[in-house]
Amino acid sequence: MRKTKSVPPEGKSPSRLIDARIKELGDWRGRTLARLRALIRQADPEVVEEWKWRGVPVWYHAGMICTGETYKQVVKVTFARGAALKDPTGLFNSSLEGNTRRAIDFHEGGKLDEKAFKALLRAAVTLNLSRAKS
Repeated sequence: MRKTKSVPPEGKSPSRLIDARIKELGDWRGRTLARLRALIRQADPEVVEEWKWRGVPVWYHAGMICTGETYKQVVKVTFARGAALKDPTGLFNSSLEGNTRRAIDFHEGGKLDEKAFKALLRAAVTLNLSRAKS
C-alpha cells in the first residue's frame, strides 16, 4: 500500500480514488493512466500519491513531481518543474512556453518510451531532493 500525505474529505485514500478513476474511464485513457502510474511507482518506489483539485492524481517525493490529468482526447502528465529537466529524447510535447512546468500529452494509440519516461521521473525526484537540501 502506498503512503499518502492526506486523506480526501470523501474518506477514501488517494490511491483508491485513483484506482476508481482508472476503472471509471474504462477506455484507452484508463489503461494509459494505469500504465503511467505503474511506471511512476517503478521509477520511484517512495512516491506519495495524492488526489487534488477535484479529481487529479498527483505524485510527490520531496515536492510535487507530476500530475496525471485525463481529457477526452489526451492523458496529460505535467511535471511541476519540467522546464528545469533535461529531456534528451524529447518527451515533453505540451506546455512548452512556460518557465516552470512541462507536460507530455499521450494520445490514443501513441507510443510510450517507458525507459525515457522513468528517467525523466527519476530526474524530477533528484531535482526535488536537491532543492529540499538547500
